[in-house]
Amino acid sequence: MSDNYRTIVKDGMWDNNGVLCQLLGMCPTMAMTTSATNGFGMGMATMLVMAASNLLVAIFRKQITQEVRIPVYILIVAAMVTLVDLTFNAWMHELYKVLGLFIPLIVSNCLPLGRLEVYASREPVMASFLDGLFMGLGFTAALTAIGAMREIVGSGTLFADASLLLGPAFKVLEIRLLPVETNVLVAILPPGGFLATGLLVVIKRMIDLRMGKAIATGPAGHTVGSHA
Repeated sequence: MSDNYRTIVKDGMWDNNGVLCQLLGMCPTMAMTTSATNGFGMGMATMLVMAASNLLVAIFRKQITQEVRIPVYILIVAAMVTLVDLTFNAWMHELYKVLGLFIPLIVSNCLPLGRLEVYASREPVMASFLDGLFMGLGFTAALTAIGAMREIVGSGTLFADASLLLGPAFKVLEIRLLPVETNVLVAILPPGGFLATGLLVVIKRMIDLRMGKAIATGPAGHTVGSHA
């Protein structure tokens, strides 16, 4: 993998994560992360839309003029959202019923449109496709992590109903971690979404600070670039 592709992966999954760094897509993040299963499903729908939209814009960017680029981007995202919406309805109907209105609302999500404007409209086809894919995977990871935190604290379970929503193969993921009497209901209510998201943002920034200090001091504890 070239350095450029490594940067794309690292940016999408960590350095420029849509939720934890850019704070984009907050509507589905707050609304659809009451469980890890719901967060995963919403993230995967967004990832499919982002990867396909980035690919199409990169292929046709020379034919898309500056004057009409935004309407065209919205049209492309809307077309991809429609395909994902129909696919989920046909093959993952139970998950489709849970996600409901939030699949069509991907059209108005700032993250897919933002990546089309700042990346796919300027970069090569493969790099644009990978950018959409890994930005989507980073979004999925963030939503799943937030959903897991809220579900564990609020319900004592992890990936509850995964087999019903995602298929029988996901039955193995369904776990009860805490007794019912220890549940904290506020975690799965709207305030829990803000608390879990804020906590993850803080944790990520603390990790980044520690990693930055470790790089600056070097493996032996000496400041990089210092002279003896």
